[in-house]
Amino acid sequence: MVAAAAHAHVSPAADPRLIVPLDLPTVDEARRMVEALGDAVSFYKVGLELFASDGMGLARELKAQGKQVFLDWKLHDIGTTVQRAATVLANAGCDFLTVHGEPQVMTAAVAGRGGSDLKVLAVTVLTSLTDADLVEMGFSESARSLVERRIRQAIDAGCDGVIASPHEAALARKLGGPDFLVVTPGVRPDWSAKNDQARAATPSDALRAGASHIVCGRPITAAADPREAALRVAAEMASA
Repeated sequence: MVAAAAHAHVSPAADPRLIVPLDLPTVDEARRMVEALGDAVSFYKVGLELFASDGMGLARELKAQGKQVFLDWKLHDIGTTVQRAATVLANAGCDFLTVHGEPQVMTAAVAGRGGSDLKVLAVTVLTSLTDADLVEMGFSESARSLVERRIRQAIDAGCDGVIASPHEAALARKLGGPDFLVVTPGVRPDWSAKNDQARAATPSDALRAGASHIVCGRPITAAADPREAALRVAAEMASA
């Protein structure tokens, strides 16, 4: 599918496992990034930065262009509020939605999406957090132990998958089975900086560990040629 990705003059089919986050200050900048990436990317993440402006408007535009949309909004509220929000987002036709990995929140989101195609993904432990950070937050468990607990709770709640670092992808795959979605942020090719991701891995490492999708941002969006960078990441994914 992406074997030709190393040749920029070829128009490859985008690898649907690659999700590019549109973590940009304005919707106009996000639109320009989508235009620059062209046919190299088919799946986009719309996060909190754009949520504060017109993130849903952009999500609808992307769906109208035939793209897939991941709303990384990490819903976290009382069950009734989360359920109602999930219903609205399911009706908008989006593909993935994140919620915090707490049982009440996850159960409510699954109820809210009903029979729609919206996939509910539980956030286990943010990839920027270390074991020391968790201690400071009041947790007595290591990151890996807390991730395992939340994966099991997500499965019990009926979630479609989890957000987990590449280092916990194998655990998520083992517990969730072959159809469980394991979406890994913190993916950084060897040729890029890790930035603020404490538990990062390369695209091929993440896929081999069990990830179903990877989120790769700044190595692509901050590159001089974002499309070429996306093709480079896709080529590495194809080699996994």
